Amino acid sequence: MTRISVFRKATFNAAHRLFNPKWSIEKNDEIFGYCARPNFHGHNYTLIVKLTGEIDPETGYLIDLKILKSLIYNEIEERFDHKNLNLDTEEFKHLNPTVENIAVVIYDILRAKLDAKYDLQIKLYETERNFVEYPV
Repeated sequence: MTRISVFRKATFNAAHRLFNPKWSIEKNDEIFGYCARPNFHGHNYTLIVKLTGEIDPETGYLIDLKILKSLIYNEIEERFDHKNLNLDTEEFKHLNPTVENIAVVIYDILRAKLDAKYDLQIKLYETERNFVEYPV
């Protein structure tokens, strides 16, 4: 069988504050800098979802990309776009919304909705220069 990867790119805009409530204001400022400011700040995130698996001999697809597009839109974009991650989402009420944690949350959401036959990897850009991949 032939293994291949397909990719789908999506974007969402979200605000967040990096803050550990167990620490003092001073320690949060030292560790997170301006990202710890109480009035939040935002990013234009770019998400790249990579699926790897076997080409279906009947369809010629790994997955119908319309299905992947809808899944990302319904489960990720609708959930996080134009939201304050700290205040408006259940996932980050008690989890610091670092780009690392956001990527893991997105992975977990998509993994639960995708057939286990697909290998899944998330690449999430917080800025043009800062991004993470999960899993590695």
